[in-house]
Amino acid sequence: MTLGFRILERQRKVSAETIEKFREIPVANVSDVMSRMVAAGPALRPLHASGVLAGAAFTVKTRPGDNLMIHKALLMAGPGDVIVVDAGGDLTNALMGELMLSHARAIGTHGVVINGAVRDYGWISSNTFPVFAAGVTHRGPYKDGPGEINVPISLGGMIIEPGDLLLGDEDGLVCVPFEQSDHIHALARAKNASEAKTYENTLAGRLDPKLWVDETLRKLGCEGV
Repeated sequence: MTLGFRILERQRKVSAETIEKFREIPVANVSDVMSRMVAAGPALRPLHASGVLAGAAFTVKTRPGDNLMIHKALLMAGPGDVIVVDAGGDLTNALMGELMLSHARAIGTHGVVINGAVRDYGWISSNTFPVFAAGVTHRGPYKDGPGEINVPISLGGMIIEPGDLLLGDEDGLVCVPFEQSDHIHALARAKNASEAKTYENTLAGRLDPKLWVDETLRKLGCEGV
C-alpha cells in the first residue's frame, strides 16, 4: 500500500434526503448540539455571493500548492458531493479558480472547500456556487502530486471522513459524522425551534434574562449579585 499518493473508493456517503433536511438548519445550531467541539476554524470563510453549503464529503489531501489530485477528484465526484481539500492551509498558490470551479458546478457538486487559496475571486463572489477557502492569490498551482483521494482529512482539527455530511454558512463549516447524522439532525432541529421561540419572546418582551443570569452568577460564587 502506497501512503501519500493513492486513490481510494468512497465506501459510504450521506443520502440526498439527509443533505436536504439539514439545509434549513443554521450551522451554529448543529455546532451547539455537538457540544461546540467541532469546527474547521475561522480561516475558512465563504467567498461566494450567497447560499448554504450542504453535501457529502469527497475528500482530497494534497501537498501545498499542488492541485493534480483535485483534477482527478473532478473526474470522480458527482451530484450532491462537496469536494473538500486539505492543502495544509498554505496560501502561496491558488488551487482552484473559475475553470475548475465551473467544472465542479457543472457535474452537480454542491460546493468546494479548500484549506488553501483560490483565485478568480470576482467570479466566485458573483456566483452562488458555494466556495469556502482560506485565502485568495493570483499565483497558480503545480500539477505534480503527491496526494490522496477519499482518505480521512483534518481541517482545523475537525476530522472529516469520506461520505460525512459537510455543512457551511456565513458562520463557517461543521462536519456531521455519517453514523450520527439522524441523531444530530433531531437535536439540531429542536435547538433551532427553541431559539426561534426565545427570539419571539424577546421581541414580545416576555423574556427576562436577569433570572437565569443572576442565578448562574450566584451558583458560581460571584460577589455583589
